[in-house]
Amino acid sequence: MNLRDFGLLVLVCLVWACNNIISKIVVAHWGVPPLFYAAVRFAIVAAVTLPWLLPAPRPTWRIVVVGLLMGVGNFALLFMGFKTASPSAAAVVIQVAVPFTTILSVLLLGEKVRWKRGLGIALTLSGAVVVMWNPHGLQLSPGLWFIVGSAFTGSLGAVMMKQIEGVKPLQFQAWVGFTAVAPLAALSGVFEPGGLGLAAHAGWPFLAAVLFSALVVSVLGHTTYYGLIQRHEANLIAPLTLMTPLMTIGLGVLITHDHFDIRMGIGTALALVGVLIIALRKNQVMPLILLMRNRFQ
Repeated sequence: MNLRDFGLLVLVCLVWACNNIISKIVVAHWGVPPLFYAAVRFAIVAAVTLPWLLPAPRPTWRIVVVGLLMGVGNFALLFMGFKTASPSAAAVVIQVAVPFTTILSVLLLGEKVRWKRGLGIALTLSGAVVVMWNPHGLQLSPGLWFIVGSAFTGSLGAVMMKQIEGVKPLQFQAWVGFTAVAPLAALSGVFEPGGLGLAAHAGWPFLAAVLFSALVVSVLGHTTYYGLIQRHEANLIAPLTLMTPLMTIGLGVLITHDHFDIRMGIGTALALVGVLIIALRKNQVMPLILLMRNRFQ
């Protein structure tokens, strides 16, 4: 990998990490309802990527389901989790998406899991458990439950996406945005009355945040990253993407004053080593995991 591409990857990971902190601030500090935030984000994504919506991938029902899993499931649950979970804890717990994807690829795609990938799954899950552990035992906060749900729905979407051929990143973004807007808006209207007023109260900072999330993170970030995957082997990109959770933890400690102690450090190390082991094993879905592992983006 040349210096230019490495610099692009570092920049993309930094953008994703910054977005995690911004999302936490939007829903937890500014009080913008998470479903409303997700709906506005995907409305912008859908509008910008509309020229890439057609022709529809085949089978169309599958891309619709994938869009619902990634938009309504993955991102909505992620933003709901940020209401109470710290970005640092979420950055570690969301890594269970990688073993989830591996397990689902075995069940749905017939992949084989050998002992090294099994070890990676065990380490990743152990790291997440350590992060969630407290002196009173394993007590998963509501926010972290939402993060786990986000990881699972994103993983299922990734595996189902593998069964659709020829979908380019902007077309994928278009379908996620198109399928997610109406359900998210409806859910927000039912469960988050007054969301528009709360967003208006947050003012221009909210508008800047949602434009950054939709345009810079989703459209530019994903497209740039997909180009890097096309130019370089997935096994080269995989270890470097771990910069995103590490940057998120660092920014969380500095900006949102996340608690980070020895227990968190051990859990983080276990989870990221497990992810690294899984990512370095060749398999059918790893390039897709790298693109969609939301992935916290």
